Amino acid sequence: MITGIHHAQITIGKSDEERARQFYCGLLGLQEIDKPSELAGRGGFWLLAGATQIHVGTESGVDRTATKAHLAYEVTDIEEARSRLRGAGIEPLPSVAIPGYERFECRDPFGNRVEFIRRTES
Repeated sequence: MITGIHHAQITIGKSDEERARQFYCGLLGLQEIDKPSELAGRGGFWLLAGATQIHVGTESGVDRTATKAHLAYEVTDIEEARSRLRGAGIEPLPSVAIPGYERFECRDPFGNRVEFIRRTES
């Protein structure tokens, strides 16, 4: 049966790959990993967050701001994440509180919803 999550995919516009690398690799510090040559011609790139891959695909005609779909990145320092985003001109948005966690969200430069979460209890 299911043993974990291998990868999740988000999408960006077809002309946004370099800006997306700046955001995800530069600002957030995610590591880009090699994409198989069989898939390289499709555009996009792959990232690694811990042991989970994030596939950044390209597609046009999608209103990413109209969905609640998102990835939640677990962080060790929620205030540092919030400050880093603010420094890049991205406004953190409050999230509904849930017990045992501190969290906030934002929209990436392409409209994808992004959550940052830190466990406050063991």
